[in-house]
Amino acid sequence: MATVLIVEDDPANILVFTKILKKRAKLDVLHTEDATEVMKLASSGEISLILMDVSLAHSSYEGKPVDGIAITRMLKADASTAHLPVILVTAHAMRGDRENFLSQSGADSYISKPVIDQQAFVDHIQRLIVAD
Repeated sequence: MATVLIVEDDPANILVFTKILKKRAKLDVLHTEDATEVMKLASSGEISLILMDVSLAHSSYEGKPVDGIAITRMLKADASTAHLPVILVTAHAMRGDRENFLSQSGADSYISKPVIDQQAFVDHIQRLIVAD
């Protein structure tokens, strides 16, 4: 079974995403906002896709604050994790944000919050999942 790693700092979003992914898509779900743990889990081979919040309020890596853009760049720069699809998830949905965030991070896709159409959300994720 595929496992989605949710990198998110808002407990309500974690709950909503987890519920949708488990119930509608029958996916396993893990979550953390700890950048070191993200890197470890991503390189473990257990993760099929990462849902990455752009604005992480409490994340740091090697003592420096990092957001979802920085963590995604680290994942894409590492040969052992570069293949993993990363979908940025953000409430920042102004014109140009999508292109800007994707080009800054190297992420594979982008979904704006809140998620209104649950089936479209699931379909989007399933299209990008790396086969186990």
